[in-house]
Amino acid sequence: MQGPTAGRPPIEGLPREVRIHEVGARDGLQNEQATVPTEVKAEFVHRLAEAGLTTIEATSFVHPKWVPQLADAAELMPLLADLPGRYPGVRLPVLVPNERGLERALELGVREIAVFGSATESFARANLNRTVDESLAMFEPVVARAKAAGVRVRGYLSMCFGDPWEGPVPVAQVAGVARRLYEMGCDELSLGDTIGVATPGHVAALLAELTGTGTDGSGPAGGGTVPVERTAVHFHDTYGQALSNTLAALQRGVTVVDASAGGLGGCPYAKSATGNLATEDLVWMLHGLGIRTGVDLARLSATSVWMADRLGRPSPSRTVRALNRQEQQQ
Repeated sequence: MQGPTAGRPPIEGLPREVRIHEVGARDGLQNEQATVPTEVKAEFVHRLAEAGLTTIEATSFVHPKWVPQLADAAELMPLLADLPGRYPGVRLPVLVPNERGLERALELGVREIAVFGSATESFARANLNRTVDESLAMFEPVVARAKAAGVRVRGYLSMCFGDPWEGPVPVAQVAGVARRLYEMGCDELSLGDTIGVATPGHVAALLAELTGTGTDGSGPAGGGTVPVERTAVHFHDTYGQALSNTLAALQRGVTVVDASAGGLGGCPYAKSATGNLATEDLVWMLHGLGIRTGVDLARLSATSVWMADRLGRPSPSRTVRALNRQEQQQ
């Protein structure tokens, strides 16, 4: 399979390496109409690890009533127990909504969790049936208990750029909620463009406010308190802006990017949300910029084609489609 043209001049100021936080097995499959068999999910995660991904969000310990597609979390995790041994450095975080979810995860030996908050009141009500303050209060004992157990904690923050009910979300409002999650003890914050309305300038402004750097990546602005090395970005591609938004984040020091193999996923609580940034599209861009990811693009693309066959539809990833056409023509 042909890859990005070698020898392209790099863009100055970009990181040399990016860690991809793969969310296809959780954020992708939770939005499917049909429930994917547990054995297929396990093979999906194994294939992602074989492709070189080192952070693979495996599942969610949310109550089955709310996300029935991931009701088999307790059955899935034992099927992944051998992965860290086979692929040293592989991490398998899971999403937990509350203390009960944390208990279930800890019982299965999980060493990394994520909590999922909202920057807006409307989405907090729709997703968690709580206000923003009430949801943060719910997360406090979860984060504290996880940290006491030596478990790494990621904080997701949704609706960071726009909300289907409230419209554009003020940068200061997002940064304020994000800081509270960070001060609670989250090791990493993922800023989510849940409905895909962000543009590069908006991304730059939010990172400036949150991390205390200017929109050109240098100099103080906004009194931010979250180090950029603790910040990740999570873009949806509703308006085709996910890659340009990612590049804007990289130019401002972000080195962790969320993506979903084959572009799987959306959001069950925000009907206007379309698929996540496809991991293959991200890898194609990063490798073309000379940025290391550790990912074998051919294997990853083959994995997404394999999963698309099981879901009964083609992958929406442009890179997957292009590489698959090349392979069929050879």
